[in-house]
Amino acid sequence: MRVLVTGSAGYVGAALTQQLLEQGHSVRGLDNLSNGGEAMLSFWSHPQFEFARGDVRDRATSARATQDIEAVVHLAAIVGDPACARHPELARAVNLEGSFVLLEQSAKAGAARFVFASTCSNYGKMADPDAYVDETSPLNPLSLYAETKVAVERALLKGDAGNDLCVTPLRFATVFGISPRLRFDLTVNEFTLELLTKKRLVVFGEQFWRPYAHVRDVVNAITLVLNAPLEKVNRQVFNVGSTAENYRKRQIVELIHPYAPDAVIEYVHRAEDPRDYRVSFERIKQTLGFAPTRTVSDGIAEVARLVQAGIITDFDNPHYRN
Repeated sequence: MRVLVTGSAGYVGAALTQQLLEQGHSVRGLDNLSNGGEAMLSFWSHPQFEFARGDVRDRATSARATQDIEAVVHLAAIVGDPACARHPELARAVNLEGSFVLLEQSAKAGAARFVFASTCSNYGKMADPDAYVDETSPLNPLSLYAETKVAVERALLKGDAGNDLCVTPLRFATVFGISPRLRFDLTVNEFTLELLTKKRLVVFGEQFWRPYAHVRDVVNAITLVLNAPLEKVNRQVFNVGSTAENYRKRQIVELIHPYAPDAVIEYVHRAEDPRDYRVSFERIKQTLGFAPTRTVSDGIAEVARLVQAGIITDFDNPHYRN
């Protein structure tokens, strides 16, 4: 398959591109390199990889990038609540305008599939704190980041791209783990790094729920959708993660603490948090046979080994954060 990966130098995009090439696909990467391009070095010389530098908001760039492409995986975005809150106009332009431009050009180019990276943050806050939300639950976006993702999802599902393009929004759990483009601003990675290197961690709202998924399992889910029969995934939303991997922040800290038993942990209780959700991932399991291969505990051990081995020493480098 000829696949376009937007955000190919990103945290998920670099890992996905690497796996698609290993599976025998041809990949065209599109990235504006706002966070650098070093993550693509491991596959830069692969004969089935080509790169286009540019911005998805630019219609000519998206038109060139989608030519002769069979499937599009749209990852490029201003990712996360903090980044979107800091640059709201840019977030709306990239996450909304850019997505619609790419969608339009993908349909014009005759692509068969369009996989859209969305987020479980779309659920916002559970109505019932003892229940799980799933793909049929009401969406309650409480941040600009989630608002942009919900808006694109709705456009995809109502068929704005036309009936010939198979569209599949994927709502990712909070991602963790090691990737060619490493990030230390994601909860599991960040908490592990802070406890091991600074021996101190302040945790806000320790009692609220979030689901988590390893970056390699997110990649596995994307490739599973790309290879699935069209009728199974067209206009279907899938949560991506594992029902067993829903955690409160306090539980994550307790899993990390044995790696830094002398670290000081301070919990700052918050009676209210805008986001609090436990997510069911049964649909992707039952429909596509998706089975995660790594747990939060595995991810903690992975990051801890990286830190302890001294592979990276400039942990405060902004390059490792969005």
